[in-house]
Order: sequence, then structure tokens, then C-alpha cells
Amino acid sequence: MSTWRVLGCALALVWAAPAMANSGSAPPTVSAALAEKQALASTRLRVWGFEVYDARLWARTGFDMARFEVLPFALELSYLRSFKGADIARRSVDEMRQTGALDEADAARWLAAMTGLFPDVQRGDRITGVHVPGTGARFYLNDRLLGEVGEDRFSRRFFGIWLSERTSQPRMREDLLAQLQGNGNGAAPAQVNR
Repeated sequence: MSTWRVLGCALALVWAAPAMANSGSAPPTVSAALAEKQALASTRLRVWGFEVYDARLWARTGFDMARFEVLPFALELSYLRSFKGADIARRSVDEMRQTGALDEADAARWLAAMTGLFPDVQRGDRITGVHVPGTGARFYLNDRLLGEVGEDRFSRRFFGIWLSERTSQPRMREDLLAQLQGNGNGAAPAQVNR
């Protein structure tokens, strides 16, 4: 096993440990993380005609996307095809680079953390990321806590993949924004093609 992979696994365990050590109480669930939030907007990502995932934004009424970095919310991705967890992690770092310059030390650390957290997914699996302003991001697979990356800068950059004005998927962001502003009905995911 390479030094980087060992370091990545160790870092992932260190970051995940505080989220999993919960003074003997039950581990946090998606339901608990979404308390006081509701599904405000949803959309579907299609790439070259292939359906990738449905994205659903969970937040309190009045959520302001322009201020997403300082507001609590969750973004749920319901996968429509299978992906390797390592590929999801690599793609996430590539997408973070799309939203602005990324320090290579941060990129390497975050890639290691996500590689340690994100499992392989099958059609129907849901990964839900919860943005905890000032703290970082927690991740769940279906209803099971995967762990967290306890770094606010990571969380802002990670969720910026979808919510930042510099996203690589501006139509997806616009669709979510339109629903937040009441221009969409939020009932069925809109189709976003790339």
C-alpha cells in the first residue's frame, strides 16, 4: 500500500472519529441531520444522455443560495447508476478546481479524506452531505453515517460544486435557484443535460 494511501486512510479515520464517537448515544442519522429542514428543490443530472443522479436540496424555508456557505443545509444525491467511491472522490476534487484555484496540499488532503469516506454506490443509493457552517461536512450513505471532514473550507468548496456561481453545472444551479425562488414546483426533478 502506498504511503499516500496509508496517510489518506489514517486522516479519514481521524476526521471520522469525532462524528462516530457520540458518548454512547445512537449515531447521528440522516433524519436527525435533516430535522427542521425540508426538500426545497430537486433536479436531475444527465451527462451525454446518461442519467447520473437526482439532487435534492434540504434546507429551511427562505434558504438563500448566495449565502450557502454560512447556512446549514443538506444535499442528497440519489444515484441512477453505479460508481466507485474513489472515482466520486477524484471527480469531486476536479469539480472543486472548476470553482476556483485549489491549493494542492488541500486537494491531496481532501482527496484522501473523501476516498476514505465515499463507498462504491449502486443505482438507488443515496449519499447525503450535510453542511455544518464553521465546522465542516458530514456524509451519510442512505441512513448510515459515513463520517465527516471537519474542515469548514472543505465543506464550502465541496458544496460549491453545485451551489457556487462558478459551478461546472450552471443549468443545474439555475434550476435549483428557480425552485427556491418559487418559479418551479419542486415536484419532479428537472432534467439537466451536459
